[in-house]
Amino acid sequence: MEEGRQEQEEAEEVEGRPCGEGGDHFDRLHDAVLLDVLNRIGDVKALGRCALVSRRFHALVPLVDSVFVRVDCVIPDDPPPSASAGPGSPQQHHHQAPAAAPVARGRGALAHFARVLLGGIARPIHALGQILSPAAAAVSRRAEPQPASPPAPAADVSHHSPSEVLRSFKELRRLHIELPTGELGIDDGVLLKWKADFGSTLGSCVILGASSVSSKTTSPSAQPEPAADDSTAASPDSNRETEDLGSLPESLYTNGGLKLRVVWTISSLIAASARHYLLQPIISNHATLESLNLTDADGQGVLTMDKRQLQELRVRPVSASASSHRTLMPALSMRLHYAPLIELPGGTQLKGATLVAIRPSEDALREGQGVGAAGSVGTCWISEAFEEPYRTAAKVLLKRSPYCLEMNSF
Repeated sequence: MEEGRQEQEEAEEVEGRPCGEGGDHFDRLHDAVLLDVLNRIGDVKALGRCALVSRRFHALVPLVDSVFVRVDCVIPDDPPPSASAGPGSPQQHHHQAPAAAPVARGRGALAHFARVLLGGIARPIHALGQILSPAAAAVSRRAEPQPASPPAPAADVSHHSPSEVLRSFKELRRLHIELPTGELGIDDGVLLKWKADFGSTLGSCVILGASSVSSKTTSPSAQPEPAADDSTAASPDSNRETEDLGSLPESLYTNGGLKLRVVWTISSLIAASARHYLLQPIISNHATLESLNLTDADGQGVLTMDKRQLQELRVRPVSASASSHRTLMPALSMRLHYAPLIELPGGTQLKGATLVAIRPSEDALREGQGVGAAGSVGTCWISEAFEEPYRTAAKVLLKRSPYCLEMNSF
């Protein structure tokens, strides 16, 4: 035992690290081991605190390659007064939206809906810009006293933009940013989820919506109330009738149900493109980044980018929309699947369930199979876009006949 102890002490002495019971055990760990521990921590606030522990931690934290940034709050900032004045203001277009309902089937009308909706979600997009903008973070810091900056990534994310917080990381490969809330305000009981992937422009988007979500806990005698936009009876016969016809129920055209789903679709696309546009500084500043996920605490929207897509954005400039701070949407090919009622495992019921699968028209034409390519390989990006129980809902809706739409660039 004496020989073993002597060998251990000699090895530690050669490495220049302290030995004995009073020594710092972390000093005995190699940097690679500590980096693995720090990568498992991930949270940028915790990493900021770790950087203050010692000089060694201060040097290692910027080398972490997997980081999670949770944005705690939105920096309040009102839009400029000019945004609400003038004959072509978003607010005026927003008031004109009901007049566009009868032309929901037309290709050009969908682009018109996009312009209409800019007024409805301009403020949420503006708030998103305040979350991710370094300039807004500087305004926030000037508004209140700030402690001395730590020698590593900032620990208080509430008063710093993600771009600013991540600036200290030199080997960033995997990044996950979580916003405090989704951009789209929806009524209670309404389901709206989307997942989109981007390169320099939209690669694909899947949207799942329902006019109401409920649990099957009511007594057998209780009858569910019909949703405001879905007058189709939710019986097995009506489901079979919808599939046999191969089209949407006629009532969906007459009661505004289709218009509402077009609104859901365009709103989700605009929210996704706004997130993508505002991520450009982060992507440009981190050439080592291989995967990026931008989610929200509400679970409403998910934006993803893989290594190939990130590199594509770096070499190909993003086309920005002339009307707002978001990426320009290309011409799109869409397939809408609808079911009056879906019962999911666990008793969850989706009334007026809708699935929209979206791809750029150019990609759909090049592949020769469209958005809903046949086979499991062709539709896996649609059916696997959401977690359970909504993944099951997507698979059920994919079995129903699609309603095809096209949308111009906007």
